[in-house]
Amino acid sequence: MTERSWREDNAIRLLENGEEFFPAVFDDIRAAQQEVIIETFIWWEDAIGRALRQVLEEAAARGVKVDITVDGHGSALLSKGFIQPLTDAGGRVHVFGPMAPKFGKHPNLLHRLHRKIVVIDGAIAYIGGINFSDAHMRYYGPESKQDYAARVQGPVVEDIRRFCYQAIGESARPRRRRLTDMFRRVPSEWLNPRAAAQVLFITRDNTRHRHDIETMYLMALRAAERDVVIMNSYFYPSYRFLRAMRQAVQRGVRLRLILQGNPDKQYVKFASRTLYDYLIGIGVEVWEYQERPSHAKVAVVDDHWATVGSSNLDPFSLALNLEANIVVRDRAFNRTLRASLDHVQTQHSRRVTRADVMHRHPLWHLWRTISFHLLRYLPKLIRLIPVKSMRVATIARAQEDLGPGDRKIGHAEQKLNRLP
Repeated sequence: MTERSWREDNAIRLLENGEEFFPAVFDDIRAAQQEVIIETFIWWEDAIGRALRQVLEEAAARGVKVDITVDGHGSALLSKGFIQPLTDAGGRVHVFGPMAPKFGKHPNLLHRLHRKIVVIDGAIAYIGGINFSDAHMRYYGPESKQDYAARVQGPVVEDIRRFCYQAIGESARPRRRRLTDMFRRVPSEWLNPRAAAQVLFITRDNTRHRHDIETMYLMALRAAERDVVIMNSYFYPSYRFLRAMRQAVQRGVRLRLILQGNPDKQYVKFASRTLYDYLIGIGVEVWEYQERPSHAKVAVVDDHWATVGSSNLDPFSLALNLEANIVVRDRAFNRTLRASLDHVQTQHSRRVTRADVMHRHPLWHLWRTISFHLLRYLPKLIRLIPVKSMRVATIARAQEDLGPGDRKIGHAEQKLNRLP
């Protein structure tokens, strides 16, 4: 399924929303001595975006190697003037899918780098669903998003670091050895009693790892014995995923879905609701999160398995986007994430009942069947479209690599490399 392996003795901490995520990331970047690597779908020119640029610019100015990769669709509005201070300081900006809009639409809408990863000095990694924008902060207002990420230290960080370098067409350089490296052969839990988590880094691409993330979910559902909680912002899974859910419930597993009840895109609620009568009919508890839009992509199974990452459970994340998750075997982390999900469910969600989905017109059931199979095969049809999306442009000096007319980074097409 994947070339990567479970890594022992990692320390992991859950971060909920931008209020916890951004201060931690920015503090670690300020302390960076060797390198900072970032992948993000969205980088906006707002307060959070400017704060990120500032800490990266300061890091690059003191000799830290800085690489940030953004998606050409999600971050298409980044301007030359915004990124130039960072590139002038020595940082590099990489653009996935650097294509100009066609007829006012970005052609890479359905072929996106959707990962959210930060790696600092090969020692600390962040992974989850949080982009670099104000939309993940409460002050953004009713449209601010509920989301999660994880901060990881331990052997799995090197797997993430190596992957990020491969993604920009480079080999990971050996890290400069420090005094602390003499302790590398000592089990890390001796030095940090909380560093006992088993962590697996997994990705989804359109070549060798098409189904890795979905497969890990399926394995967890099939092994579940008591309780499963999935909070996912875009939920429209495959038939085999629905079958694994049904089989889990038939074994006596309590299975709860926390989906969007107040989404920022109304089609999300419509798509998920076409499955409600089926889900409730097989015994799945369906809850709609009401407080604000949900952007979460997390799950817990029983008392030891959990996942956090960028992948939704819909055709785009499972069959088109480039995604990254971690899977965690750790009781303490599971308890922390489960406590947050229980709070979200009991305090801010409404359970969808059988009465909510009864008495629908027969045409509704016909439409549900048609839409399910349409979305099921849509990714295969999209792959037939010849889009030059699997490319990354590197901007080392904004004034050199972007022409006078290239006001947005989505237009950059220099130094193209093929992503893995």
